Amino acid sequence: MEKVPMTPQGHQRLEQELKHLKSVERLEIIKAISDAREHGDLSENAEYHAARERQSFCEGRIAELEDVLSRSEVIDVPSLAGSIIKFGATVTMVDEDTDEETTYQVVGQIEADINAGRISTTSPIGRALIGKSVGESVEVTVPGGTKAYEILSVTFA
Repeated sequence: MEKVPMTPQGHQRLEQELKHLKSVERLEIIKAISDAREHGDLSENAEYHAARERQSFCEGRIAELEDVLSRSEVIDVPSLAGSIIKFGATVTMVDEDTDEETTYQVVGQIEADINAGRISTTSPIGRALIGKSVGESVEVTVPGGTKAYEILSVTFA
């Protein structure tokens, strides 16, 4: 079984989501199924089918979270150091064309959320950054073409 690297914060977010799904969502779904059954014929009952679909999604997500958490390897990012970008690094870089600065934390695939500033080690930008250090330029092929970034800072916090 392949270990899944993650930050302590990411591990905690997944545990909270799992707890919510098991203790809140499941109960709401059971109640919705029970209420829908009271409406009669299940073959033509849209509420029943919607609740069963929601239950299927919820149980699938619970199984996925339990699997990932059982294989997780929590990495204490603040204990890491250095100027070379690796898992957990927070990288500030500037687009060489537009001078726009962006900051990302390099995390595992399960934690990635571009809107929250977390990119996966397997994303195009993440792959380009791994192994680089402050002052280096990286070129990233994105759907809109090729972008060039200069790395301004690397921190582990």
